[in-house]
Amino acid sequence: MNNVISIHSVRFLVLVFFQVLIFNHINFYGYINPYPYILFIAFFPIRHNRILIITLSFLLGLSVDLFLDTGGIHAAACVFIAYVRPIILKFCFGTIYEHQNIKFDTVEFGSKLTYFTLLTVTHHFVLFSLEIFNISKIILVLQKTLFSSIFTILMCMIITIIFTRKNK
Repeated sequence: MNNVISIHSVRFLVLVFFQVLIFNHINFYGYINPYPYILFIAFFPIRHNRILIITLSFLLGLSVDLFLDTGGIHAAACVFIAYVRPIILKFCFGTIYEHQNIKFDTVEFGSKLTYFTLLTVTHHFVLFSLEIFNISKIILVLQKTLFSSIFTILMCMIITIIFTRKNK
């Protein structure tokens, strides 16, 4: 149990650290930014308490908000995807999720890509809707959501491939 807590604590701190120091300074064409810190929410174990993942998601988003001075929009987006995560997991993995034995390094690539895509697009749509907060700029919200989501999904898949252990 202590090993699991330390792994998730390190993952939390490393993702916030890299988000704040590296990924927030990547800005293509003024509206394409990667947000791979949501990998913490994506990879958090399914068997843990739902209140725990929502609380940790809030703290994750709040940590990013404190460094970026964004007023809580990252916290709100993280809490939202943590709340809808079981629905997305059930949609992407079906019966594997119902038996709660998903191991992300053993599931097929298509299911993993669908999971990351749904989680990322949902996060980005909430994030940019709260950032812009103007219904007349919905095209800008959708544009930022689409392009940032593509870049974030690409970054998440690269990070996942690099740091996934291969059992041979």
